[in-house]
Amino acid sequence: MFTGIIETMGEITDVQREQSNVHFSVRSSISHELKIDQSVSHNGACLTVVSVDGDIHRVTAIKETLEKTSLSGWKRGDMVNLERCMPANGRFDGHIVQGHVDCTAVCTGVKDESGSWTYHFRYAGDEVTVSKGSITVNGTSLTVVDSGEKSFSVAIIPYTYEHTVFKYLKEGDVVNLEFDIIGKYVARLMGR
Repeated sequence: MFTGIIETMGEITDVQREQSNVHFSVRSSISHELKIDQSVSHNGACLTVVSVDGDIHRVTAIKETLEKTSLSGWKRGDMVNLERCMPANGRFDGHIVQGHVDCTAVCTGVKDESGSWTYHFRYAGDEVTVSKGSITVNGTSLTVVDSGEKSFSVAIIPYTYEHTVFKYLKEGDVVNLEFDIIGKYVARLMGR
């Protein structure tokens, strides 16, 4: 389980295809602390560490993951948000995040608000957002500002902008979404 509070960013240093799998090598300030078989959120997708070599760790994405996330578009030099699982005695600073991407979304606009930024997204899934509810965008726990039909916006403060991949996001970019788990259970119980 994750909280959506990003620890650091990592840089994709290598992408290798092997049959239907893709292996990603990631350089980061936490890579040397990771252990083989550890789960780490990479832009919101929970991936298992398969090797560690100094400041570079390697993860593997299978066909299912590549089809349902933005990972199939990752290339050398791309930056990704990283978060290790929350320790059992840890503080919940974000919200309950599973690391299971529900769908992708396209950034439809970025507005500089002179001290903050508003990002707008559109998605094709059946999930819903609610104004002031929780959403995870590329692994980052955020609050929905405006909620529309298959669209929403979020506001980004300067700290989040500087310490996550939001500073690299532009209109047309694809992001990973994980909707609020409580909202998903309520929708399922209501027969959606």
